[in-house]
Amino acid sequence: MKTKFATFIAMFTFWVVLSGMFDAFHLTLGVICCLLVAHFSHDLLFYGDDDQSCARGLLGFITYLPWLFYQIIIANLQIAYVVLHPRMFEMIDPHVIRFKTKLKRPISKVTFAQSITLTPGTITVNIHENQVAVYALTEEAAASLPGEMERQIAKALEIE
Repeated sequence: MKTKFATFIAMFTFWVVLSGMFDAFHLTLGVICCLLVAHFSHDLLFYGDDDQSCARGLLGFITYLPWLFYQIIIANLQIAYVVLHPRMFEMIDPHVIRFKTKLKRPISKVTFAQSITLTPGTITVNIHENQVAVYALTEEAAASLPGEMERQIAKALEIE
């Protein structure tokens, strides 16, 4: 039951933020849709977790988001610099790098892959078991992987 409630809260928060509509019709529609989604898909977000690890995971994810947003802003500025630089073609050095992740939980691996893709200049190409393949636009972006992002996700979502 707690996983359904946590899923509902997460979905409804996104609904309110993304819709920007605060009238009764839209809020009621949001509640109904989010209740249905939470009822049918709560086990996708909190797969195989007990209530305590569910709460810890949700809190960890919420604390991870500000760090991720900061990294997205920094990466945006770096890519804008590369694109606007007069010697752009010298700075662009695409790589596909492969590495093993230390993350164990499926939700941690998915969060890691999606965080990489959300960060400009990198795209997760494949993730299979512990092998991750990432396309990086610059050598600097390739050198930063797996790095701090993996440590932040492990701190937020991995349960010891």
